[in-house]
Amino acid sequence: MSAQSLKIIECPRDAMQGLKTFIPTEQKIGYVNSLLKVGFDTLDFGSFVSAKAIPQLRDTPEVLAGIDEKGSTKLLAIVANERGAREAASFEAIDQLGYPFSVSEIFQKRNTNKTIAQSQVLVRKLLDIAQENHKELVVYVSMGFGNPYREAWSADIVLRFTEKLVNMGVETISLSDTIGTSNPDSIDHLFSALIPAFPHVEFGAHLHTAPHNWHEKVSSAWQSGCRRFDGAIKGFGGCPMADDDLVGNMPTEKLLTFAQRNNLEHNLNPLALEVAYNKSLEVFPI
Repeated sequence: MSAQSLKIIECPRDAMQGLKTFIPTEQKIGYVNSLLKVGFDTLDFGSFVSAKAIPQLRDTPEVLAGIDEKGSTKLLAIVANERGAREAASFEAIDQLGYPFSVSEIFQKRNTNKTIAQSQVLVRKLLDIAQENHKELVVYVSMGFGNPYREAWSADIVLRFTEKLVNMGVETISLSDTIGTSNPDSIDHLFSALIPAFPHVEFGAHLHTAPHNWHEKVSSAWQSGCRRFDGAIKGFGGCPMADDDLVGNMPTEKLLTFAQRNNLEHNLNPLALEVAYNKSLEVFPI
């Protein structure tokens, strides 16, 4: 990947997880298969967490079994504990395990039923599980740009915890704008500090956004050196554990627009993306 390449990670899992109406498994399979034809670097397609916590994704193993061909796209599954990680790692087709590590004590407990200290212990176990099973671990630093719970929050807190993750051996870290509070200044501050400090680590941006300010967020992250961006077609989704109003994900089509406007390289097939876009309108309630 060149310095002028935009790496796009598509997140149907994040788009689906907060929906109360269950999407039939066959419909999920068809949608995931359409996304695999687009050429995304990675597809965050499902999760191995409690069905009680996220009932929408209780059929992840069945969806995985229905995948036709993944091509060069890597498959990522979210895990929240050691049991889920071992189950996910048992599937050969899964390339990456994703774990949400929060700098908010309250949100860490809401999201994974763990304290931050317990979460740090788990990250070490997840690194071992990933290595044993020839997988990669992607850690999402949730509440990376703000905290709605009146806890102490600052960029320095995010930087400190990120440094701890790097020192454990995590090599892919995505800063997550869980509640949509990021702005160009906070984005620039964090990425400009982290990327030069840890050049061997791949940093990503998992940005939630409103329709009017997506461009300034992407532009700030890009100018600060970030090359890995998470998106979801039409900006569907949001975090059901955050007590917010499901501030939408970064729309994938906006990321493609940004790449085209700035003559950036990407691996997406526009025609295949259009097919997947149309299929998304059948899958998600409008």
